[in-house]
Amino acid sequence: MIKTPHHEGEQAVQKQAGEGGPGWGSPMFDDVIQPGFDQYLMRQRMLFLGGADATGSMWSSLVTGEAGFALPTGRHTITLSSLPVPGDPLTDAFAETADIGLLALEPHTTSRIRINGVARRDGELLHIRTEQVLGNCPKYLQVRIPVADGPADVPRETRDGDALTPEQEKWIRGADTFFIASQADGYGADSSHRGGDPGFVTVAGPRRLVWPDYFGNSFYMTLGNLQLNENCGLLFLDWESGHTLQLTGKARINWSEGDRAAVPGALRMCEFDIERVVQIDGATRLRWAFGGPSPYNPPTAGRG
Repeated sequence: MIKTPHHEGEQAVQKQAGEGGPGWGSPMFDDVIQPGFDQYLMRQRMLFLGGADATGSMWSSLVTGEAGFALPTGRHTITLSSLPVPGDPLTDAFAETADIGLLALEPHTTSRIRINGVARRDGELLHIRTEQVLGNCPKYLQVRIPVADGPADVPRETRDGDALTPEQEKWIRGADTFFIASQADGYGADSSHRGGDPGFVTVAGPRRLVWPDYFGNSFYMTLGNLQLNENCGLLFLDWESGHTLQLTGKARINWSEGDRAAVPGALRMCEFDIERVVQIDGATRLRWAFGGPSPYNPPTAGRG
């Protein structure tokens, strides 16, 4: 699995971008749950998982529970007592040991931890062994404040398709955040996020999205995976209703100077072709109120 801080795909993107290098950021990477990270995980009520379904398609999934559902059980091990909800594409994943990317995100403090490793399901528990653990900066994280949970008796509804509906297109156009899961053979899976002002994701059609890649930490963990494996999964969360919109498909990096120059703050563009869509209404009872945009967001057509 992961032997060095940056695999060949990440190094290839770093080289083309003229950033980073083989040893870039090495002190930030570890394979253990560092002091403080254990308490951070134990107070979370939501996590984002990245993994593959039985067909090899990548998905980003939301998992929620009461504080303590993510329990570090050792320096390299975590047990989750909550799983993806019925209807989620990863509901039946991890029956055998498989790559997993885990993102712990706290919107009201704009903090996050990425944990990559392997996972195996044991009944209603998911056991994770860590191989890569690091804290990330607050760039492009919008502030959201937890509010009272939604009602427990709202029925859950799942809709499945191979293209976006007009309502789903509107949802994405208004989004300021999405989550992305990627994986490269031999190097594991990863979960991350992308953020910006509403409108930063362009709906180029019912089966295509385009978004800018802004300045980050130069690790290129997501783009490095995409360099080697175009399969990835996206998740859009309706923070006020608890609905989720999951997409799987293939993403490519567009290095065209002309295309990126037309988008403020873009260093390159990403183009995503949709293969399957899953919308789950009532995926979680958790609710958040918008607290303000990230100060790092470049302007879009709606703000300048």
